Amino acid sequence: MPPAPADVLGSKPLDGGWGWMVVIGAHISIGFAYSTPKALSIFFKDIQEDLQAGYSEIAWISSIMLAAMYAGGPVSSMLVNRFGSRPIVIMGGLMCGVSMVTASFGSSIAYLYFCIGVIGGCGLAFNLNASLTIISKYFLARRPLANGLAMAGSPVFLCFLAPLNQYLLGTYGWRGSLLILGGLMLNCCVAGALMRPVCKPLSCAPQQNVDRPNKCKTKIKGSCVKNTKKFVDLSFFRDRGFVIYLIGNVMFIFGAYAPIVFLSTYAVSQGVEKYSAAYLLSIMGFVDMFVRPGTGLVANSKWIRPRIQYFFSFAMVFNGTCHLLCPLMKSYTLLVVYAVVFGVGFGMVFALIFECLMDLMGNQRFPSAVGLVTIMECFPMLLGPPAAGLLVDIFGDYKYLFLMCGSVITAGGLFLFVMNIYNYHMLEKEKRAKDRERNQTNIENQEQMSISAAEMEQPEAEETEMSAAQQDPESAETK
Repeated sequence: MPPAPADVLGSKPLDGGWGWMVVIGAHISIGFAYSTPKALSIFFKDIQEDLQAGYSEIAWISSIMLAAMYAGGPVSSMLVNRFGSRPIVIMGGLMCGVSMVTASFGSSIAYLYFCIGVIGGCGLAFNLNASLTIISKYFLARRPLANGLAMAGSPVFLCFLAPLNQYLLGTYGWRGSLLILGGLMLNCCVAGALMRPVCKPLSCAPQQNVDRPNKCKTKIKGSCVKNTKKFVDLSFFRDRGFVIYLIGNVMFIFGAYAPIVFLSTYAVSQGVEKYSAAYLLSIMGFVDMFVRPGTGLVANSKWIRPRIQYFFSFAMVFNGTCHLLCPLMKSYTLLVVYAVVFGVGFGMVFALIFECLMDLMGNQRFPSAVGLVTIMECFPMLLGPPAAGLLVDIFGDYKYLFLMCGSVITAGGLFLFVMNIYNYHMLEKEKRAKDRERNQTNIENQEQMSISAAEMEQPEAEETEMSAAQQDPESAETK
């Protein structure tokens, strides 16, 4: 498949220039968006003991945060379309900082659900969607590379947040750690300041006509209603490629985050020291940090980009297989190997996950599509980690959560691979049918034109003969 075309009504993306500064801003905001729910798992054991909560209850903190981040996608997309990415990312950074600061004073698990989960998750939603949208406006030919570099923010931030949180936990406790983390997340406001809009928003030009302000207001209201319908557009479900992508993506999201949330506690249960267990997340993040831009470079090549959907399927299967093998990893050395391989698989998937959607939908439809995808993903995001924690509570063993997550992700990758083969076959078949129909229509039109031309020529010939016949008697009489 060729790269998606630029917006019909917009200008061609710049593929460079200030766009690289935008990538830096997106790197920061996306880094906090994806790494924070993972890095918070460092505090879970102490919060669990302090608030007397179970594994499934404590897992709801990250789960609600991730679900709110994904569910806020359509709202974030509408706000970005109305105000641009810069103010939305700044507002998201403020919400994230406030959420962590207020959570540090919490005395119940429900209070943490609201502060960290709901408020913080909504702030992360503003950071994520606004960053992805503005990258699609600045890049086209180099978009896979730009996406890979921006998405690399997640492992980069996880790489230093995991040991930092462990240090803060040992020094200040989980309450002081959340307070400091809230201050760090205000850097998203700085990232938002880098996201300069591609072009100035259109405005109603002032005229002497008195009725012009009312017309302007009516136009704005109509535009808002149109945008609301646009970002909850259910017509995407009639697109076969979109539905296939959505099903596979939902299966991946269900099992993607539980292994990360419970990796440190699983290592501790195997006799690993706490700081060493926390470093497993850093190792995973360090590997992921190089895999994402590397995957972007590979995906941008002329051999892979036309087959990027199959590359995404392979990445999912590889990721799921890692989790299926995790219960065999008992020693710290083997757990390090698992963290490395997990980082490779996780980085490949998340370097491609939004690029594949852009490839299917194009730049113009991507903001609408990503809003719908994220709100659909919030349900598996909400249920995945608590379901995994419930397995630990029931069986008292972590291996079942890894087996569950690995099975679901592998099945999702195989589903995408098979269904993409079917989808491309059907697209080619439909294209041939349209070409035949178009050729048949052209032939019929040509035949119709020929018949019409013949019918027009016949009366002209008859008129010529009649006029000739009329002229012959006159000639005879003259003679």
